[in-house]
Amino acid sequence: MALLLLTACSSEKKQKAAPPPPPPCESATFEGAAFTHCTAVPGRNTIHMVLGPKGGAPYRSLSQLAVNRPDKAHAVAFAMNGGMFDDAGQPIGYYVEDGEKRKKLNTNEGPGNFHVLPNGVFYGQAGGPWAVIASDQFAAKVTNRPDFGTQSGPMLVIDGKLHPKIAPDGTSLNLRNGVGVDAKGRAHFVISDEPVSFGKLARYFRDALHCPNALFLDGSVSSLWDPEHGRVDGGPPLGPLIVVEKPAKGGS
Repeated sequence: MALLLLTACSSEKKQKAAPPPPPPCESATFEGAAFTHCTAVPGRNTIHMVLGPKGGAPYRSLSQLAVNRPDKAHAVAFAMNGGMFDDAGQPIGYYVEDGEKRKKLNTNEGPGNFHVLPNGVFYGQAGGPWAVIASDQFAAKVTNRPDFGTQSGPMLVIDGKLHPKIAPDGTSLNLRNGVGVDAKGRAHFVISDEPVSFGKLARYFRDALHCPNALFLDGSVSSLWDPEHGRVDGGPPLGPLIVVEKPAKGGS
């Protein structure tokens, strides 16, 4: 009788479901400033670029993206604005969506944050691996077209060092967001919940998230859709959007 009871208990332990993964987005504090930090994990999430419905104009907002999600689409873990754009919402740099290149790499000189060289590209296969790399290195090393890609700038962290043109704490403070990839291949998305300098955002990626390479995505328009916490940021019109999906029900 005791043996049967022990066997039953052992079976119950084996059948006990694994705990669910932690929420993809969490609040964080770094150097006294408030941030929201979201993580995409290879094997758990897929990453896609979305501009608008096929054949249609750009969505221009996360709320519009939310209401236009196809019925059979995978659940969204989170989404964020992802790269700089023109007045019509079209990307001004390299842009690949679902394996289709819609804009070539932009190596032109010019004004604004995008042209504070080196700028960079966030790219990869939908399920991973993912990477952030300076645009000149991307041009030299990446020969196969990724599933997704978006160019923005400037780079925040390059091979473990802060961008040489970024001041430790400049006088320009703004809502800002960026993306970096750590040594384990996880993609870290960060949005400040208060105005911060470029330097503070860059140090957060380097010192707290240990990302050897990180890319600035934008400022002032920085926006996040975090379904689990009911957050859908509004504000000025957006351009390219990065959508991080959960697996299909029953998937890994």
